Amino acid sequence: MAFNWRLLIGLTILSFLLSSTATANDDISRAALANASNTCNNPYRLVLVKLWINGAEHESIGGLSAAFGSLLSTGTKNTPRLPATYTKPLNGCSSSSSKLSGSIALALRGQCDFLTKATVAQAGGAAGIVLINDQEDLLEIGCPDNSTASTITIPVVTISKAGGDVIDKYISAGKKVEILLYSPDRPILDYSAMFLWLMAVGTIYCASFWSEFTTSKESKYYEQAPEVNAGGAREEDDKEILNITTKSAFVFVISASTFLLLLYFFMSSWFVWLLIILFSIGGVEGMHSCIISLVSSKCKGCGRKTLNLPVLGEISILSLVVLIFCVAFTIFWAATRKASYSWVGQDILGICLMITVLQLAQLPNIKVATVLLCCAFLYDIFWVFLSPAIFHDSVMIAVARGDKAGGESIPMLLRFPRVSDPYGGYDMIGFGDILFPGLLVCFAFRFDKARSKSLLNGYYIWMMVGYGIGLLFTYLALYLMNGHGQPALLYLVPCTLGVYVVLGLLRGELKDLWNYDSESTKVADSLLEDA
Repeated sequence: MAFNWRLLIGLTILSFLLSSTATANDDISRAALANASNTCNNPYRLVLVKLWINGAEHESIGGLSAAFGSLLSTGTKNTPRLPATYTKPLNGCSSSSSKLSGSIALALRGQCDFLTKATVAQAGGAAGIVLINDQEDLLEIGCPDNSTASTITIPVVTISKAGGDVIDKYISAGKKVEILLYSPDRPILDYSAMFLWLMAVGTIYCASFWSEFTTSKESKYYEQAPEVNAGGAREEDDKEILNITTKSAFVFVISASTFLLLLYFFMSSWFVWLLIILFSIGGVEGMHSCIISLVSSKCKGCGRKTLNLPVLGEISILSLVVLIFCVAFTIFWAATRKASYSWVGQDILGICLMITVLQLAQLPNIKVATVLLCCAFLYDIFWVFLSPAIFHDSVMIAVARGDKAGGESIPMLLRFPRVSDPYGGYDMIGFGDILFPGLLVCFAFRFDKARSKSLLNGYYIWMMVGYGIGLLFTYLALYLMNGHGQPALLYLVPCTLGVYVVLGLLRGELKDLWNYDSESTKVADSLLEDA
């Protein structure tokens, strides 16, 4: 691949990666707090709305229980399966003309408060009521002031608009829909968090050692003797490196904020498709680069045979074959991106892309690292925690979960299915939560190597430990915050950059780290060798 093409991919990915740095852990619990009263004492619990269509079991829909009404069972053993019936009128604000006795009432949001809807359904003989939201959220339903919520003895559950559309599709087709409501307990820790942790840490580890994995002994000799290959491959490799500056750090944050707002206000399926295309292009480039570098390091003559093609020009047969494979792999992922196994392809493409970006983009010193990571730190906190004060919604979380994307989801995430969670879904981490700390960890690796530092006396091992601990803090915060999205950089930046600065101070090397220049160091080392 040409240099300008790879550089463009790196810049493009970096410019919008900050828009995906929130760790949105829960696909179901998208709660928007309604007005609540002290008379509502029930805890908000996730609910499974189990469906049967003409007697055949269907996939369950996620819901949320209200702060009033009867509590749901945690299992299905003694829970009745009842027919679903729309209230008439559909808003459920007045007595229904349809028979609700012995059924689960379905009512649309609007026109009156939720307590009134539950009271009307209960008076009509309904055994429970499912309230369908007009947005892709699960509402935390409280009570109006001076309410009499204690009179409600049936379970009250809310589901999202998408969930209501699923039920409506079958009822409108004249099929018999039956519902069972229950609220199973969630595991304290799902195994997916451990695998996601390993993927994030492993990606940074591989990116740090990538040059070691893919450099042959012959190449290492030339690396130690640059004057022998002054106009050759080493010089070409050096040109491919994008050294981040303090100015570009500010530009990244400003451009990412602009891109995030565009996503928030103009999010649609075509906009997400644009991101999917960009991700696919970057994924092809990343996978191609990783495979070629690995194969070339093991097989010296594999890339020597070339072809002269019309558009691509002269290209090695190996590179062409790998390119075709990568394009086919990416097209297959894009075509099956909604399948249950699509997370595998997305993670492979994402990891290859991040490894490639971490080879293209490098921090020159701690000064630039401090500016970049502090900007990203403030950016993450603002768009997750502070943006609701301006936009009445957490912009980062709204974009990450794709509320207006027409069922499409943003691909710039590593995902892993929650295998032991009865509510399913995925644990996720944004690329930015790996790349931005990863830039610092990779700098620590290069600095330790240039200074010939041992493992414990260097900085790299402590950066890896700090990153791993920061991720653990992130998942702990997700658990304590009941699965609400967290700005991972809030925990990762102090555990990496903070540790780096403290260690530099204690060792008296902070000034060297702050003004470090790898190019001048290489020149100095070369002069010492010549002497």
